[in-house]
Amino acid sequence: MAILVDKNTKVLVVGITGREGTNHTKAMQAFGTQVVAGVTPGKGGIVHEGVKVYNSVVEAQADAEVDCSIIFVPPAGAADAVLESAHAGVPLIVLITEGVPTVDMMRAVQEVKYLDEESRERGGKGVRLIGGNCPGLVSSGESKIGIMPNRIFETKGRVGLISRSGTLTYEAAKLLGDAGVGTSTTVGIGGDPVIGTTFVDVLPMFEADPETDAIVLIGEIGGADEEAAAEYIKNHMRKPVVAFISGRTAPAGKRMGHAGAIIMGNVGTAESKLTAMKDANVPVADTMPQIVELIQQALTQRA
Repeated sequence: MAILVDKNTKVLVVGITGREGTNHTKAMQAFGTQVVAGVTPGKGGIVHEGVKVYNSVVEAQADAEVDCSIIFVPPAGAADAVLESAHAGVPLIVLITEGVPTVDMMRAVQEVKYLDEESRERGGKGVRLIGGNCPGLVSSGESKIGIMPNRIFETKGRVGLISRSGTLTYEAAKLLGDAGVGTSTTVGIGGDPVIGTTFVDVLPMFEADPETDAIVLIGEIGGADEEAAAEYIKNHMRKPVVAFISGRTAPAGKRMGHAGAIIMGNVGTAESKLTAMKDANVPVADTMPQIVELIQQALTQRA
């Protein structure tokens, strides 16, 4: 078992004939992901990289009955692409695009939440958005929906990984794999101020997953998602969680790379996040390699 995606997940690539869509479709296929359809308006009917292309998500969903869509659409049209998938009844939407206007993301996230509630009230699967500005997600050895390097997710393990950072996600997964620990599912939630899925959304999924024994949470300065996660862990999590907070040595006033890495007063500082984690009894690694040491200790104690 894995959370969100597994070997049976059928994937639609929106923007499949573009450069990024093409390259990452091939990488996902090489990983073993079931890419069953693509969408590029005006190119419906062609076959691209062995995948049938449709003019709209509605057409693709009616024919292929996909479980997930991954979106490679330029920022100006990305939010509309999300809503097209949501209104077509795609249960899981992964938005890779960065630089989506914040007002567009606010509109998209709000509407996705409404459609999710409406779907669940009718007994449906709901609708979930992951991203934007995220690397996607992968269940090791089963399915990859995103831009993560294939080779670092070869080791199937029992550690769930959630991260705001793309490159730190890769580094943590590589370290865990090299140590023989491996990962169950990795979720890159994205580093923008407005995203569809947060730490608090993913934590209960890992808590309920019988194939996940511990969780690594990688956060960064800015925003209050880590503080909210610490509060949730303190009150609801029984499985051990290990954290890493990037940007701890950033000088005051330093502009970070992620749009969400904005500190407002005392909220979002490294100190605020470290204090919250300590209060939740979550050990925080000082360096990336130390994540492996802490997670091994947590797994040993759990066993």
